[in-house]
Amino acid sequence: MEDLIYLDNSATSFPKPQVVYDYMKEFYQSHGVSPGRSGFDRALEAEEVVHSTRRLLTTLFNGTDPNRLTFNYNATEALNRIIMGMVASGDHVVSTNLEHNSVIRPLNHLSRDGGVEVTFVPFDSHGYVDPEDIRKAFRKNTKLVVVNHSSNIIGTVQPIREIGRVCREAGVYFAVDASQSAGVVPIDIQAMNIDLLAFTGHKCLMGPTGTGGSYVAENVPIRCTMFGGTGVRSAHPYHLDEFPYRMESGTMNTVGVAGLNAGVGWVVEQGIDRIHGREIELWERLRRGLQAIDGVITYCAEDTENQNPVLSMNIEGIEAGDVGTMLDVDHGIATRTGLQCAPLVHAQLGTDRIHGTVRFSVGPFNTEEHIDKAVEAVREIASLGRQRPVGAAKTRRGER
Repeated sequence: MEDLIYLDNSATSFPKPQVVYDYMKEFYQSHGVSPGRSGFDRALEAEEVVHSTRRLLTTLFNGTDPNRLTFNYNATEALNRIIMGMVASGDHVVSTNLEHNSVIRPLNHLSRDGGVEVTFVPFDSHGYVDPEDIRKAFRKNTKLVVVNHSSNIIGTVQPIREIGRVCREAGVYFAVDASQSAGVVPIDIQAMNIDLLAFTGHKCLMGPTGTGGSYVAENVPIRCTMFGGTGVRSAHPYHLDEFPYRMESGTMNTVGVAGLNAGVGWVVEQGIDRIHGREIELWERLRRGLQAIDGVITYCAEDTENQNPVLSMNIEGIEAGDVGTMLDVDHGIATRTGLQCAPLVHAQLGTDRIHGTVRFSVGPFNTEEHIDKAVEAVREIASLGRQRPVGAAKTRRGER
């Protein structure tokens, strides 16, 4: 692990702060019981850790009620619950070409099987969605807008406040996928007019995998879509309608939530602006270094104002999968290659025809040395591309 240069933080942040490892181990050994399901002390103490994490995240997102901050196993589950719980046959949904498959696929299934109409709005040449394009996509039956706060391919941070205002003026519910932004970009549910927020715990919030969830604002008519045990009022024949139970069912990943508690605490202690500023400095160093190499094509914004520390690239003459393999095997650098679960981004960029891109994503534990080594590795690989014709790569490992 000491030799690994990890630049795949958009997939999951690694390593985690030491406090996350320590607290999860201590919690599981001392409080690894079902939270709130029983009346003994340790179950109640475990439940308090869960509720403490609700409070932490509600404060971080400037929500109003911690019980409306609910936990699932990842952002994919949260987004499915949001989408399936908000729309029905005859409704129209507006989304964008920046979305992850955790939004695209539920919407496509509803379009094919559920009588729901869907419009995907393209982004502009700089990677941003124009709020007016969202407004222009509205129909009389538009029920929901779903927007990715920050692209996992090109890193652009969308004008959520302005899109939220457009939705509020039109009486359309607004859902935000904060998988790539929560913990590294300030989020204010109230000021941004967000009705539903989905987040994951294992990326910028520095928690473990298997954690995520949503925040649902008051007066949002979301239906329960998964039914089961809640640990309370067990004689009731139907799933409980009140929060947090409406959005949760079954025993949650309690030790994961404990780790998320520690991760969020670390983020708050470090400061979101400080974390983002440091990562963007490294991203800018990476961008400038890569763009100085002959044969390298980068896909990202050209400024740092509304940008997360993510960029994609290709090398002329070498497929993305081969570049990723060489970075890994020859240089010990971890990246992500392929379509990165966001096919509409690649379709609009035209990179779907060349098997996607190589994605670099910076995290809080990366250093200038990591960036410089990555740039030099790409420079070395690019020199190979100039020595052979396009399509000569034979060892592509594909999308990883």
